[in-house]
Amino acid sequence: MSAVLWRRGRDAGMAELSGGSEAVAVALWPPGEAPPAFQYSPESVAGADGQLDPTEVTFPGCSCRSRSCAVPACPCLSRGHSYSSQGLLLALQQHEQEQPFSRPVFECNSLCCCGEGCQNRLVQRGLRLRLQVFRTQRKGWGVRALQPIPAGSFVCEYAGEVLGFAEAQRRIQAQSPQEPNYIIAVREHLHDGRVMETFVDPTRIGNVGRFLNHSCEPNLFMVPVRVDSMVPKLALFAAADIAAGEELTYDYSGRFRNFPGASREHKAPEEENSLRKPCYCGSRTCASFLPWDSSLFSTPASSP
Repeated sequence: MSAVLWRRGRDAGMAELSGGSEAVAVALWPPGEAPPAFQYSPESVAGADGQLDPTEVTFPGCSCRSRSCAVPACPCLSRGHSYSSQGLLLALQQHEQEQPFSRPVFECNSLCCCGEGCQNRLVQRGLRLRLQVFRTQRKGWGVRALQPIPAGSFVCEYAGEVLGFAEAQRRIQAQSPQEPNYIIAVREHLHDGRVMETFVDPTRIGNVGRFLNHSCEPNLFMVPVRVDSMVPKLALFAAADIAAGEELTYDYSGRFRNFPGASREHKAPEEENSLRKPCYCGSRTCASFLPWDSSLFSTPASSP
């Protein structure tokens, strides 16, 4: 991990945010300004509660000796390919066909015998696109593309401390209404009715993903991608072709490109509206407030 610092990038007048920890420089704009200090980490780390370690390897590896794994020989591809030969997410096509459930994404891992160029290794390679963290007019800091991004491209991970529910709730409830909230709760609804929850907090330790703003009509969507264990990487993919200079956003509620009922966002009671933050996305369908997850604010019932 590296602390936020200023470093001259390839583009004149721009500073670099990642401290050289990313394969591609993360530009910062405007000159002379920087976001509040935090530790930059390209990947998620274990939270202070120590419940989950995203670096732990628990999945077995494949024995494929080829340059790139293939169906049906590779066990990592038992659900089929997740990415095209051009490195684009195939789930975009799956959504257009209105499948009732999204296919889970499992990449080849650190124990697999296939090469680093395997088609089933994408998100684990990290940031490969030129992005810029910049000061917006009304939304604080944001992220924009410095190059065209084709639909289906992996853009970046939402990295931070991986927490258990209790610690995530404790941190949320300790925040003042004026403080920015970076904690994200991702819930995966399985076909058998179970729900898997992942909580990531990039407030103190995080990457470029922590600066992505919400939009009610976003151009990115989030996909949990598993590599070494069941703790997923929260990967953001382009939902459409994105032009250079365009701000990158995603829907904090998880509704975008999900099926009805997938989001657990609840309408906040009037007395709780003081805790909600206004939405400045400016889209035609703007909901006026940022998404609200009441489960992280409610007090758990006492045990009998």
